[in-house]
Amino acid sequence: MLRGLDISDMLIIDRLELAFQPGLNVLTGETGAGKSILLDSLGFVLGWRGRADLVRQGAAQGEVTAWFDLPPGHAAFKVLEDAGLPAGDELIMRRINTADGRKTAWVNDRRCSGEVLRALSETLLELHGQHDDRGLLNPRGHRAILDEFAGLEGQKVKVRKAWNGMGKSREALAGAEAAMKAIRDEEEYLRHAVAELSALSPAPGEEAELDTQRRVMQGAERIRDDVTRAYETLGQDGAEASLGNAMRWLDGVADKADGNLEEPLAALGRAMVELDAAMEGIVGCIDKLSFNPSELEDAEERLFAIRAMARKHDVQADDLADLTQTLTAKLAALDAGDADLGRLRIELADAEAAYQSAADTLTQKRKTFGAKLDKAVTSELAPLKMERAVFTTEVAPDTPGPEGQDAVAFLVATNPGAPSGQLNKIASGGELSRFLLALKVCLAGVQSGLTMIFDEIDRGVGGATADAVGRRLAELAEGGQVLVVTHSPQVAALGAHHWRVEKSVSKGMTTSRVVPLAPSERVDEIARMLAGDTITDQARAAAQALLD
Repeated sequence: MLRGLDISDMLIIDRLELAFQPGLNVLTGETGAGKSILLDSLGFVLGWRGRADLVRQGAAQGEVTAWFDLPPGHAAFKVLEDAGLPAGDELIMRRINTADGRKTAWVNDRRCSGEVLRALSETLLELHGQHDDRGLLNPRGHRAILDEFAGLEGQKVKVRKAWNGMGKSREALAGAEAAMKAIRDEEEYLRHAVAELSALSPAPGEEAELDTQRRVMQGAERIRDDVTRAYETLGQDGAEASLGNAMRWLDGVADKADGNLEEPLAALGRAMVELDAAMEGIVGCIDKLSFNPSELEDAEERLFAIRAMARKHDVQADDLADLTQTLTAKLAALDAGDADLGRLRIELADAEAAYQSAADTLTQKRKTFGAKLDKAVTSELAPLKMERAVFTTEVAPDTPGPEGQDAVAFLVATNPGAPSGQLNKIASGGELSRFLLALKVCLAGVQSGLTMIFDEIDRGVGGATADAVGRRLAELAEGGQVLVVTHSPQVAALGAHHWRVEKSVSKGMTTSRVVPLAPSERVDEIARMLAGDTITDQARAAAQALLD
């Protein structure tokens, strides 16, 4: 609920502070007194796009502050949360416009953008009038209005869920088809590559192992002859025989050498043991260096085959095994692909059927409640002296989407048999105002929590029709808040709170102010609206009668 509006240096307003109340708030005044400036200023602080030259002449900047009461659960809390702004039971919006056109905005003393202001305004306030392009005159919002009237949010949740499920199924099928196409494009390569790799069957680390074996075998050919010659030199026909002969000769004369040969004989014995150890090691080496020449050829052939395969597939030799598994998996996917595609197509068909069923149900409910809305609006048109007018909610096929498959438009015909058309294209100014009011009265029960502003919605009507307009505005204001700018005394008399907008000229400067009216002042204001500049006793009596 809008509780207050503070305006400084905007157009012809130097300083103005208004405290609004629940119920029907009425603003009256002479044409040009500044009533539209109030709406321009309110629209400015709410972030609406409007006229640019708002700053009062001679002022450095203009400023507007508006504050609202927010009951628990109000939709504005979600906007504040998403914008990272502080929230409480009071919402304060402030916006400054400098003389050079720069605009700055705050919400609860925190800087914010115009987009945040506009998002908040959608939850706080509605403006209705002949130039209304934000509410009921905007065909883009008619479907949402009908859905709210019909209470279709639950069914719309089902439709959105089905739409999302259908989208996921389509994405899964498209992805699988694309993957299958890519695999099919390389099917011949895959089958040939998998056959080659499977035949070769390289193992991780095998290339390094083969390279080591090859180097050892190549080196063995070069050193084996020298090792053999060394063995032969140390063997029975070489050093071993010489040592043995020397030991026998010395041992034969040792007892005659007075012990001088004992140490040499012991040393030779130790040398013989070491020689045996050396011979044993050399024999082991010779055994290891002995191999079939074909083994070297086999090792080289496989080593070169592995390296060639790695170069062919542009991978490391150790990655050939993983490549084999990857290509084998692709080939398996190709072989199993038709079955997977069949399953995904069935899932998509089921998802499409689920969406169609949910969307068809939503369409039928929209048509059913559209007829109920037509009946309700028609019943409201009669007291507004438009009993011959026809209001129709058109539910037509539209491109399917997450909100269903329907386009909704409110159409009117001012007389039976006349062609129907959009509200703002068929109805005249006064008729348009009454259509809007009738529709708004019907929607009031489902659209709650919004402050509604009606800008001269009673233009072009008078007498009993104006009285009917006023009574419906008062009905809308019950339990809520309605602001109406009016030139109709019948409407003004039904207000719970009344302000008069006045314009004055002082020292060549025009200013506008808004004055709250006491009960006696209301009589004079309504009498002025009835009689003009000269207020007669008869006009006062008529005004009092209207108030009574």
